[in-house]
Amino acid sequence: MKALITGGGTGGHIYPALAIARKIKMEYKNVDILYVGTEKGLEAEIVPKEGFKFKTIRVKGFSRKLSKDTFKSIKELFLGLNDAKKVIKEFKPDIVIGTGGYVCGPIVLTAALKKIPTIIHEQNAFPGVTNRILSRFVDKVAGSFEESRKYFKDVNKLVITGNPIRQDIVGYNKEVAYKDLNIDPNRPFVLCFGGSGGQKKLNDAMLDVIVNNKNNTSIQIIHVTGKRLYDSFMEGLKQKGVDKLTDNIRIYPYFFEVPKALSIADVAITSGGAIAIAEITAVGIPSILIPKAYTTENHQEYNARALEKNGAGIVILEKDLNGELLNKEIINLLSDKIKLKEMAERSRKMGIINADDRILNILRELLGE
Repeated sequence: MKALITGGGTGGHIYPALAIARKIKMEYKNVDILYVGTEKGLEAEIVPKEGFKFKTIRVKGFSRKLSKDTFKSIKELFLGLNDAKKVIKEFKPDIVIGTGGYVCGPIVLTAALKKIPTIIHEQNAFPGVTNRILSRFVDKVAGSFEESRKYFKDVNKLVITGNPIRQDIVGYNKEVAYKDLNIDPNRPFVLCFGGSGGQKKLNDAMLDVIVNNKNNTSIQIIHVTGKRLYDSFMEGLKQKGVDKLTDNIRIYPYFFEVPKALSIADVAITSGGAIAIAEITAVGIPSILIPKAYTTENHQEYNARALEKNGAGIVILEKDLNGELLNKEIINLLSDKIKLKEMAERSRKMGIINADDRILNILRELLGE
């Protein structure tokens, strides 16, 4: 069996694609998998390291305003369609799976028009423009949020699968996690991270949260700044008179142990990234969500509002965010054990831990297995 997988631009598109690729490889012994991306996309760096065959096509995102770049994008689109036809003709896939990003357009559309079975996976509550267009041509749409149903015209194509997550997110031995991370199980533990690249507005608010809790040993905090923002964050602490942190507060530029930390966190603070939300709900953690205001079509707010609507999270918009408000929400949550437990249960109910299995079932159905 030959499977072509495409998705790029951001980790939010790439990591689900890789999770699907790994699942297919695990289930099919003689599978041939090709990943198609762009030369300048993040996928060009990540995918080859994962051991999958990788090819690129030419495609460029469209500017929201008519300009010279618009015409360049149109030209690139036609070049991309031509590249896509060549890739599909040479590889001859039995199925094509797209996870979003501009690169998906030419590949998935070409495959659909050639009557090759096609699936797109949408990570967000508010679908991206590429997937909204492609949904009219593909055989199946794998969605991650119930809230996305209203944005797809043919609801019969849509199957709610959830977002594929790292399998090490679930099933951690909590006693081992507390010991490994040196976290006291008898004191509340808050995990804060703004995505792989960090989040400046969240960091600014966390400066004040840390200042307010530098002598508060009843709370434990791990804050991940993002590599590019770490130095400025630490300098900001010094400017606020914090030269040395107490043992209950730890700051990291990047934290490889996030899956382990999530398994024991009492509250998670993060943006509205689809994968972060999938992991939070898979474990069942109450959350304070600060969606990034500059994301495409404001999709992070839609994701965050889905948790808020279900009573699993609290949403603070970046324009309203400050250290005083964030600290107040943290302290209020941690002091209300009943609400904390209720939010955890609601978060867990939203969680889907077998998204890759559900997507594989769609694939098998389309292949007539």
